[in-house]
Amino acid sequence: MENNDLRLAVLIDADNVPYAHVQAMMEEITRYGTPTIKRIYGDWTSMGLSGWKKVLLENAISPIQQYGYTVGKNSTDSAMIIDAMDILYSNKVDGFCIVSSDSDFTRLAMRLREAGMRVIGIGEHKTPTPFIVACDRFIYLEILSDQKEEQKPEPKTARRRRPRGKASAAEADSSVQEPAESAAASEPEAPSAEEARPKISKVDASVLKLLTTSVDDIADENGWAYLGDVGNLIQKKKPSFDSRNYGYRKLSSLIKSTGKFEMESRETANAHVKHIFIRVIGVTDVR
Repeated sequence: MENNDLRLAVLIDADNVPYAHVQAMMEEITRYGTPTIKRIYGDWTSMGLSGWKKVLLENAISPIQQYGYTVGKNSTDSAMIIDAMDILYSNKVDGFCIVSSDSDFTRLAMRLREAGMRVIGIGEHKTPTPFIVACDRFIYLEILSDQKEEQKPEPKTARRRRPRGKASAAEADSSVQEPAESAAASEPEAPSAEEARPKISKVDASVLKLLTTSVDDIADENGWAYLGDVGNLIQKKKPSFDSRNYGYRKLSSLIKSTGKFEMESRETANAHVKHIFIRVIGVTDVR
C-alpha cells in the first residue's frame, strides 16, 4: 500500500499544542495518508482552550471533552490512550498521528508500532527524545509554521490616488517628507525563499556522518545509492530528521549544500520521471 493510501487516525492533545499550528499541521498530514479519524482532547470548559473553536470547525476535527479531575494534572492523556487502543482494535486505520509534545505518549507509540501501525508524531521542539524516537517519523510544528508564513503573499503597498490636475506641494516634496519609501525602493532584491528560510539547526559533523553512513549502507559496488532509499533509511535511523530543520525543503537540496556528495540524475521507463543517485565524493567506479 502506498503511503498516500494510508488511513490515519489523528489524535491531538489540546493541552500541549498551540491552535495556531493546526492548519499547517493538517496539510502536512495529508502527505502521509488520509486522516479518516480526527479527534482533539481537552477540557473545553476551560477558558484556556477558547481559541480552538474556529480552528476545529475549519478542519472538521471532533472535540472530545475530558474534565480536569485534579488541578495541575493533564487528564487528556488517558482519554487519548484509551481511544487509540479502541481504534487500533477496530481495524479501521493503517496508522496513527499523535500530536503532542508530551513524553507520556511514548509507550503508546511503541505499542502501536508493535501492532504494525505506522506512527507519526508531531510536536514542538521541546518534545522529549523518548517520544520522538518511539515514532516512525516525528515532525516539528515550528517548521510547519515557518513554511506556512513563507507561502503567504507579501502585502501590497497601498498606492495613493493622485488627484487630477497639479500635484500638491506635499506630494511634490514627498522625497523629503517620506524618506522611508524612497529608501525601500532602492534596497536590493529580496533573497529567494530558500535563502531566506530560517535555519533551525546547523548541518554539523553529526548530520554529515548520518548522511555518509546511510549512503554507504545501501550503495552499490560503485558507491551510488538511490536518494529515495537513502531518505527512507535516514528516517529509520533518526525519526526527527527533516531537511526543513536545516532550512531546505528537499533532502536533495540539503545534500547538495554540503559539497560532500556527487549527484546523478538517471532516466527511468517513464520519460517524465528521473531518479537521483548520490555517492560520496572521492569514490571511484569499479572497472
